[in-house]
Amino acid sequence: MKFIDGHKGRFGVAPICRVLTEHGITIAPSTYYDAKSGPSSKRALRDDELKIEIARVHGENYGVYGPRKVWLQLNREGIEVARCTVERLMGSLGLQGIRRGKQWKTTIPDLTAERSPDMVKRRFNPLHPNALWVADFTYVATWAGVVYVAFVIDAYSRRILGWRAATGMRTQLVLDALEQAVWVRRRDGVHSLPGLIHHTDAGSQYTSIAFTERLAEAGVSPSTGTVGDAFDNALAETVIGLFKTELINPNRPWKTVDQVEIATLHYVDWFNNSRLYEENCDIPPVELEQAYYRQHRPSA
Repeated sequence: MKFIDGHKGRFGVAPICRVLTEHGITIAPSTYYDAKSGPSSKRALRDDELKIEIARVHGENYGVYGPRKVWLQLNREGIEVARCTVERLMGSLGLQGIRRGKQWKTTIPDLTAERSPDMVKRRFNPLHPNALWVADFTYVATWAGVVYVAFVIDAYSRRILGWRAATGMRTQLVLDALEQAVWVRRRDGVHSLPGLIHHTDAGSQYTSIAFTERLAEAGVSPSTGTVGDAFDNALAETVIGLFKTELINPNRPWKTVDQVEIATLHYVDWFNNSRLYEENCDIPPVELEQAYYRQHRPSA
């Protein structure tokens, strides 16, 4: 078959078949054409099936997964496939993961405000949930103006516990995100937060009297990184960087605060419940917390 394919352009199929038959290799032109038009190989059929599943997984996850995470998700769903196969088929489909973009500064410190000491010292790997929350906010440019989005994240699972979108960069923005985080934990049955540290940068919203009083009321200890050093709040910066890279930047232009708010709502739900997080051994944040609580009962 390969011999005929390689020489048919010069000699033609029929003459080649005639010469081969004369030399003891009996093959008719019709046999060649039947073989060429016959059913696809098992590998080709398998590839066609896998391409459908690969495109589905890639699309269902905001188009941000590269071959590694698509491969992991397929196997989580019971679709056994080799990673190299996923890489090959994603290449043929023109699919690829997303890459992190530039980070933007939103921190404006209040040099007159009293700041809490840094109780974290860049240690962002606590041994259980509700030991350390990190918080920060970013901005999204829209046709209607700038929208600010604040987040509160549990450092153990990387779960986004609270978030808030608003058109003003005021204390109420970060207070609302904190209130949601507290409410989420209460809904889950955690009504007190002993020993919890809430870590932020030195932004004026986080060092305000209203915010620090709310932390004290909830029994939470504030912690503040140094001014102008992103590494002191690296975990929050990382999650916000993923938010900007995976949701915000690929979907420009944004028009209104409502559009950003609805999109963020769906993104947070996906991030917490479906997104494979490498630092969590490639399982979603909520799944990691559930695994922890199966072995440790949450405090009442």
